[in-house]
Amino acid sequence: MTWGWIQGGHLLVKRVLHTIAVNTPVAVYGNAPELAIHLRAWCRTQGHAIEIAKTTGGPVAVIHRGSAEVGRWRGAESTGDATIPEEQAHAYWGLAGRSATVEAGAPTFNFPLDTRVEVWAKEVAKLYAQAAAAQWNPATAIPWEEPFDLHDEVEDAVVQVMTYLIENETAALVIPARFASQIHPHFREVMQLLAIQAADEARHIDVFTRRALLRRPKLGLSTAGGQSSLKTLIDETDFALSAMLLSVLGEGSFLTLLWFLQQYAPDPVTRQIARLVGQDEARHVTFGIAHLTQHVQKDPMLLGRLADAIERRHDILANTAGLNEEVFDALVLIAAGSWEPEALRIGWNKVQILIADMNQGRIHRLCKVGFDEASAQVLSALHTRNFM
Repeated sequence: MTWGWIQGGHLLVKRVLHTIAVNTPVAVYGNAPELAIHLRAWCRTQGHAIEIAKTTGGPVAVIHRGSAEVGRWRGAESTGDATIPEEQAHAYWGLAGRSATVEAGAPTFNFPLDTRVEVWAKEVAKLYAQAAAAQWNPATAIPWEEPFDLHDEVEDAVVQVMTYLIENETAALVIPARFASQIHPHFREVMQLLAIQAADEARHIDVFTRRALLRRPKLGLSTAGGQSSLKTLIDETDFALSAMLLSVLGEGSFLTLLWFLQQYAPDPVTRQIARLVGQDEARHVTFGIAHLTQHVQKDPMLLGRLADAIERRHDILANTAGLNEEVFDALVLIAAGSWEPEALRIGWNKVQILIADMNQGRIHRLCKVGFDEASAQVLSALHTRNFM
């Protein structure tokens, strides 16, 4: 049907119908030759009754407003409240925004994560707003030009740690990006938050790479054990289990490592990178905990599945080396700050404290999700020796 039938006159009809009660008649006058034909088709799609008049000189038709909301297509349905998502998002809502009215006959979309309990956290909108406001520019936020002088082997240690961080952040980019595409757009805040998390990780990869190559032509060693550990994260297809392994355990431990680097970094560039990346990672961990805490409250049986996932990952990685020796030694040297035997002893102790702090942090987060203290201690001990 063409809207040229009354050259915008349909807007007048719609306006009047908005102001009257259901079943109230409205007479329509006009001189377009095919006005009656187009009116009949239009009323059918809009859900209004119509009588075509036959009196010469009188109205062309009389429309009786239907029970449907004016301007709403017959059979259309609302996607709910604008602020609070429904428990179940329907496939035929497709890409429509929350509270939109969806015309009948719209195509269905397959978004596997389509229930609120699977994805939602009441903090998600606030976390997205914080993330959007806290974006930083690598070109200006990092003091790339600030002078510093490091011993060659200390610089090599920084490069090795950066190499390790890059591959961890690559996994942390792939995973939220994949799940963002599986979440029903009805839960748009979660989709948006995961998208901005992926953008965070892309920026982290950028700054870690730039720091590694600041004074060296190439990166350090990537080990089979490290990549095997990260592959188990990427291979996990369940959103809740992935949140546990990646955010609560992995990124939480990663956050402790960033605090360590911020404290002991041997140069201002590395120190600022660790500070800014740590701010981003803290939001990622916060969402993972909030989402799982609320999911467990709705479905206490989830705790068993989460524990099984941790144990299963431990069994898969039981024969791998975990954290590679080069990264461990690099952290010791960075914390030591020199090759003096006493400094190295202190650096080694600091790394032991780091590992203990990671363990305590994991226990704390596991308890927040819903595990008791004893179970949390057991599960934390099963976490990969690769930290992430």
